[in-house]
Amino acid sequence: MKNQIIYILVFFFFGTAITACGSKSTGIENKTKDKSAEEAGQKEAGMSVLHLSNLKFESLEIKVDSMPSRNLSGIVEANGHLEVPPQHEATVTGILGANVTSIKVIEGDKVKKGEVLAFLSHPNLSNLQSNYIQAYSQFQYLEKEMQRQKRLYEEEVGSGKDYQQTLANYQAVKGEIKGYEAQLKQLSLNIESIKEGEIYQYVPLVSPINGYIEKVKVQIGQYVEPQTEMFMIVNTEHVHADLMVFEKDVHKVEVGQQMKFSVASVPGANLTAKIYSVGKKFEQNPKAVHVHAEIEQKENFLIPGMYINARIETSNKQAIALPEEAIIEEDGKPYIFLAEKLQKDGETEWTFQAVEIRTGLKADGWVEIKLLEPLPAGALVAWSDAYYLISEMNKSKASHGH
Repeated sequence: MKNQIIYILVFFFFGTAITACGSKSTGIENKTKDKSAEEAGQKEAGMSVLHLSNLKFESLEIKVDSMPSRNLSGIVEANGHLEVPPQHEATVTGILGANVTSIKVIEGDKVKKGEVLAFLSHPNLSNLQSNYIQAYSQFQYLEKEMQRQKRLYEEEVGSGKDYQQTLANYQAVKGEIKGYEAQLKQLSLNIESIKEGEIYQYVPLVSPINGYIEKVKVQIGQYVEPQTEMFMIVNTEHVHADLMVFEKDVHKVEVGQQMKFSVASVPGANLTAKIYSVGKKFEQNPKAVHVHAEIEQKENFLIPGMYINARIETSNKQAIALPEEAIIEEDGKPYIFLAEKLQKDGETEWTFQAVEIRTGLKADGWVEIKLLEPLPAGALVAWSDAYYLISEMNKSKASHGH
């Protein structure tokens, strides 16, 4: 009986101890769970919400405002060069072989149509003028003789054969005269003066268009064969943009669309142009079509051959948009920041919360914003410093992780 009482007491105390230990262990586990949940909540809060004092907010000059609506254009990017239409470029050659006796221009000079570029001299040029004078004198004689023979023939006094022969000679010399005059006009010589017997020793070579001297390809004393290239002239007033638009974008480009472009060799030069021609044939390498645009404000530094980067505005759309510096990409997803001004213990405080979005059109530093969920009425968003805000949030996240 005594032994049974002892066993019962031992069992009671042992069970009580086990129960107490179990209760203590459960309490510890619950506290651990609560603490982990609290840390997790703090960690989550650190990822999406950032607190800034008003002093720091103002020192950073973060711009905060409501979400604006803006007119955006679809963009097609293209590269190309500045070109001049063929009718505004000229290659000046000699009509006859001759020696260059003087050169009146240098590369870069502005010239007008008809302005003298150089003087040429050669016996061939003198002979051409002499032959013209002889032919013209013969023409004058035959003209009178033809009229005399015609009159005699009509009066049935002269022979019809003599009249026909004189007429044939007259027509032949008249054709010869026209040929000489065409050559003399090409040499820019005064035909009327030559008829009076004046022979030009030095023949002027003149510009066929207005423009600038691009190249001088001869020297004084050089003998140039007919059709030898002597001067290259380009009229830069008609310079235009020649772009290559790839196959995937051709259907978006139309005549009349505006574009903005920059010149690679002139940093900071932003110019505008209007498309006036879209090619109808693909170039094979690369597979693209030529698109031509008239430059609206031509600058003196624009030279044919310059490489350009262009952005063609293909469509207009009214959309919610923010500046590029208001958007940050984190883990492959774009975010903006919802801002709120609070009063805490008499002090002003700002909070910023990351909001995932999708982006659309981009133009002139602005990006279309597509919200996944509507923002609260009258909500403010950060217009700048997205990179700084996400960096501070990541720092806060890292500190909570420890």
